[in-house]
Amino acid sequence: MKVSFITTVLNEEQNIQILLSSLFSQTKRPDEVIIIDGGSKDKTVKVIRKFILNIRSEDFRKRFKVIIKKGNRSIGRNEAIRRAKGDIIAVSDSGCILDKNWTKNIIKPFINPKIDVVAGYYKGFPRSIFEKCLIPYVLVMPDKVNPHNFLPSSRSMALRKNIWEKAGGFPNMYSKNEDYVFAKKLKKINANVYFKRSSIVYWLPRRNIFEAFSMFFSFAIGDAQAGILRPKVLFLLARYILGLWVLIYSLYFSIFFMLQLIFYILVAYVLWSIWKNYKYVKEKLAILILPLIQFTADIAIICGTIFGFFKSLWDTRGKL
Repeated sequence: MKVSFITTVLNEEQNIQILLSSLFSQTKRPDEVIIIDGGSKDKTVKVIRKFILNIRSEDFRKRFKVIIKKGNRSIGRNEAIRRAKGDIIAVSDSGCILDKNWTKNIIKPFINPKIDVVAGYYKGFPRSIFEKCLIPYVLVMPDKVNPHNFLPSSRSMALRKNIWEKAGGFPNMYSKNEDYVFAKKLKKINANVYFKRSSIVYWLPRRNIFEAFSMFFSFAIGDAQAGILRPKVLFLLARYILGLWVLIYSLYFSIFFMLQLIFYILVAYVLWSIWKNYKYVKEKLAILILPLIQFTADIAIICGTIFGFFKSLWDTRGKL
């Protein structure tokens, strides 16, 4: 069973070495490493090549291929998989740190020929209280994992090359949520997905509220363009629509009553945002940060969903 590890990069000179170092430290190294650069303007490719040159093991050094192909992450991943010689494709992203047993654990289930895809798990690797607070808003926390319904993510996954072909590859038109769309395609063709909790990747969160807003906004645009409305987004939209209706209705009584109602709703919402995620942080400062992230995520997702929806309509109109 030959294993090809693939990843895509774009302007990742600050993060790529962390991934490569963790790949080098694997208890079982992949037979091949393919890195696709989407057209970086910084020193990403130079950093990668310098890292490869410094690898003392000549055998492992020869396993690396660095390919420059302009395009989004889907185009890069599809190109890497097409070029891969392995029948098993292991995938992760720049900005992630692989557990030393990641490769060994993520390919182990393929001993069973009926397994098509292995979804590895991922944990946050916070470097500040803000990042610690952001993690439960982005990742599936351990107590909420459903192993029977856990979708594979490009942060930590492996698949047979033939199932990638059967699914039609990653969707070239998407680059912000392409792994989610690809996971849905796998589900549609009834691919046998196995969740491997012990195959862990550590994810580096965004550093500040502005980067977090950009991340949530981008994800929402991608989902809207793909015609995907996740249950959490539907509940979010329902909350705000209901809240707006209640406030408008309260005007029938008085403006003072409406202002009181706004105050009570805001207090309840802030307390809820703290209550649901404080157990993952357990830091006093989180009492301030968690509500800030909640409102930032809400605004970013609503704006991104609306923007993505209208952009999708505009693109469709342009094709007619």
